[in-house]
Amino acid sequence: MDMLYFIIQQMMLFSIPLLVVALAGLISESSGVTNIALEGQMIVGAFTGVIVIQKLQDKMSGNLLLLIGILAAMLAGVIFTLPLAFASVKMKSNQVISGTALNIIAPALTIYIARNVQATGLQRVAFKNTFRIIRIPLLTDIPFLGRVLFRNVYITTFLGLIVLFLMVFVLYKTAFGLRLRATGENPHAVDTVGLNVYKYRYIGALASGALAGLGGITYIVPITTTFDHTVSGYGFLALAVLIFGQWKPWRILGAAFFFGFLKSLASSYTAIPFLVNLRLPPEIFKLIPFIATIVVLIFTSKSSMAPEAVGIPYDKGKR
Repeated sequence: MDMLYFIIQQMMLFSIPLLVVALAGLISESSGVTNIALEGQMIVGAFTGVIVIQKLQDKMSGNLLLLIGILAAMLAGVIFTLPLAFASVKMKSNQVISGTALNIIAPALTIYIARNVQATGLQRVAFKNTFRIIRIPLLTDIPFLGRVLFRNVYITTFLGLIVLFLMVFVLYKTAFGLRLRATGENPHAVDTVGLNVYKYRYIGALASGALAGLGGITYIVPITTTFDHTVSGYGFLALAVLIFGQWKPWRILGAAFFFGFLKSLASSYTAIPFLVNLRLPPEIFKLIPFIATIVVLIFTSKSSMAPEAVGIPYDKGKR
């Protein structure tokens, strides 16, 4: 039973960042802007959050410090996404190329900044992890869920779930969400009723940057105390989660758990006797999530339910 709890907790650590970043892609593509820059946005968000934590950790600690780091990560994600939003919405550029450019820039930019703002001159950014919650009184005593969700947990887990519920509410229960989704489906119809298509696409793209920045620090903090300017392809994996989830929040949740489970096996297989006894090379376990990504995309891409106008620049004067 202890092994089951261990696997589920590991799965949660990997699934929540995937969920948040896939939802970042969802809100952007719901507005009609393709965002393949999730990897770069995660890197910039994680770096900014971690560097803020490093600079403040001698003066404060605990989850207040983590929340400050999270806010910094989200703000950095928004700022880093501004060029993508401007190029995609105002300049009507190719959104795939714009996103690819940000993915290329992100690691180099954060490495350069890290070497110049750290007294050591190193590119790696180290920080103290004082954020793990050992147990939450009363809630820990709930059968099964108590041990899974409320023991040895991070607030990032709860933030990820809050983002999911907020996304469902905003997209499907509010007038704003309806208009945002309509912008991604039929922007000309939105324009016809007097709404500003460009505004909604800017909002979708920048909100995506904020969530991707949140996803970056959510991924890094629970698993390491050193950030080396990579998120291990998580941004691209989140795109697969988005497609596998067919652009629906609850399906995205299920897809995130599926890929998170595979990632947890890849990172902690040495603690599972059955997998150790298979005597497979470690590289096999590390490849499993990405092989599964390819297989899943092969079978799901044909039934894609992406917004009709996603990736298509909107020109007010053309139909």
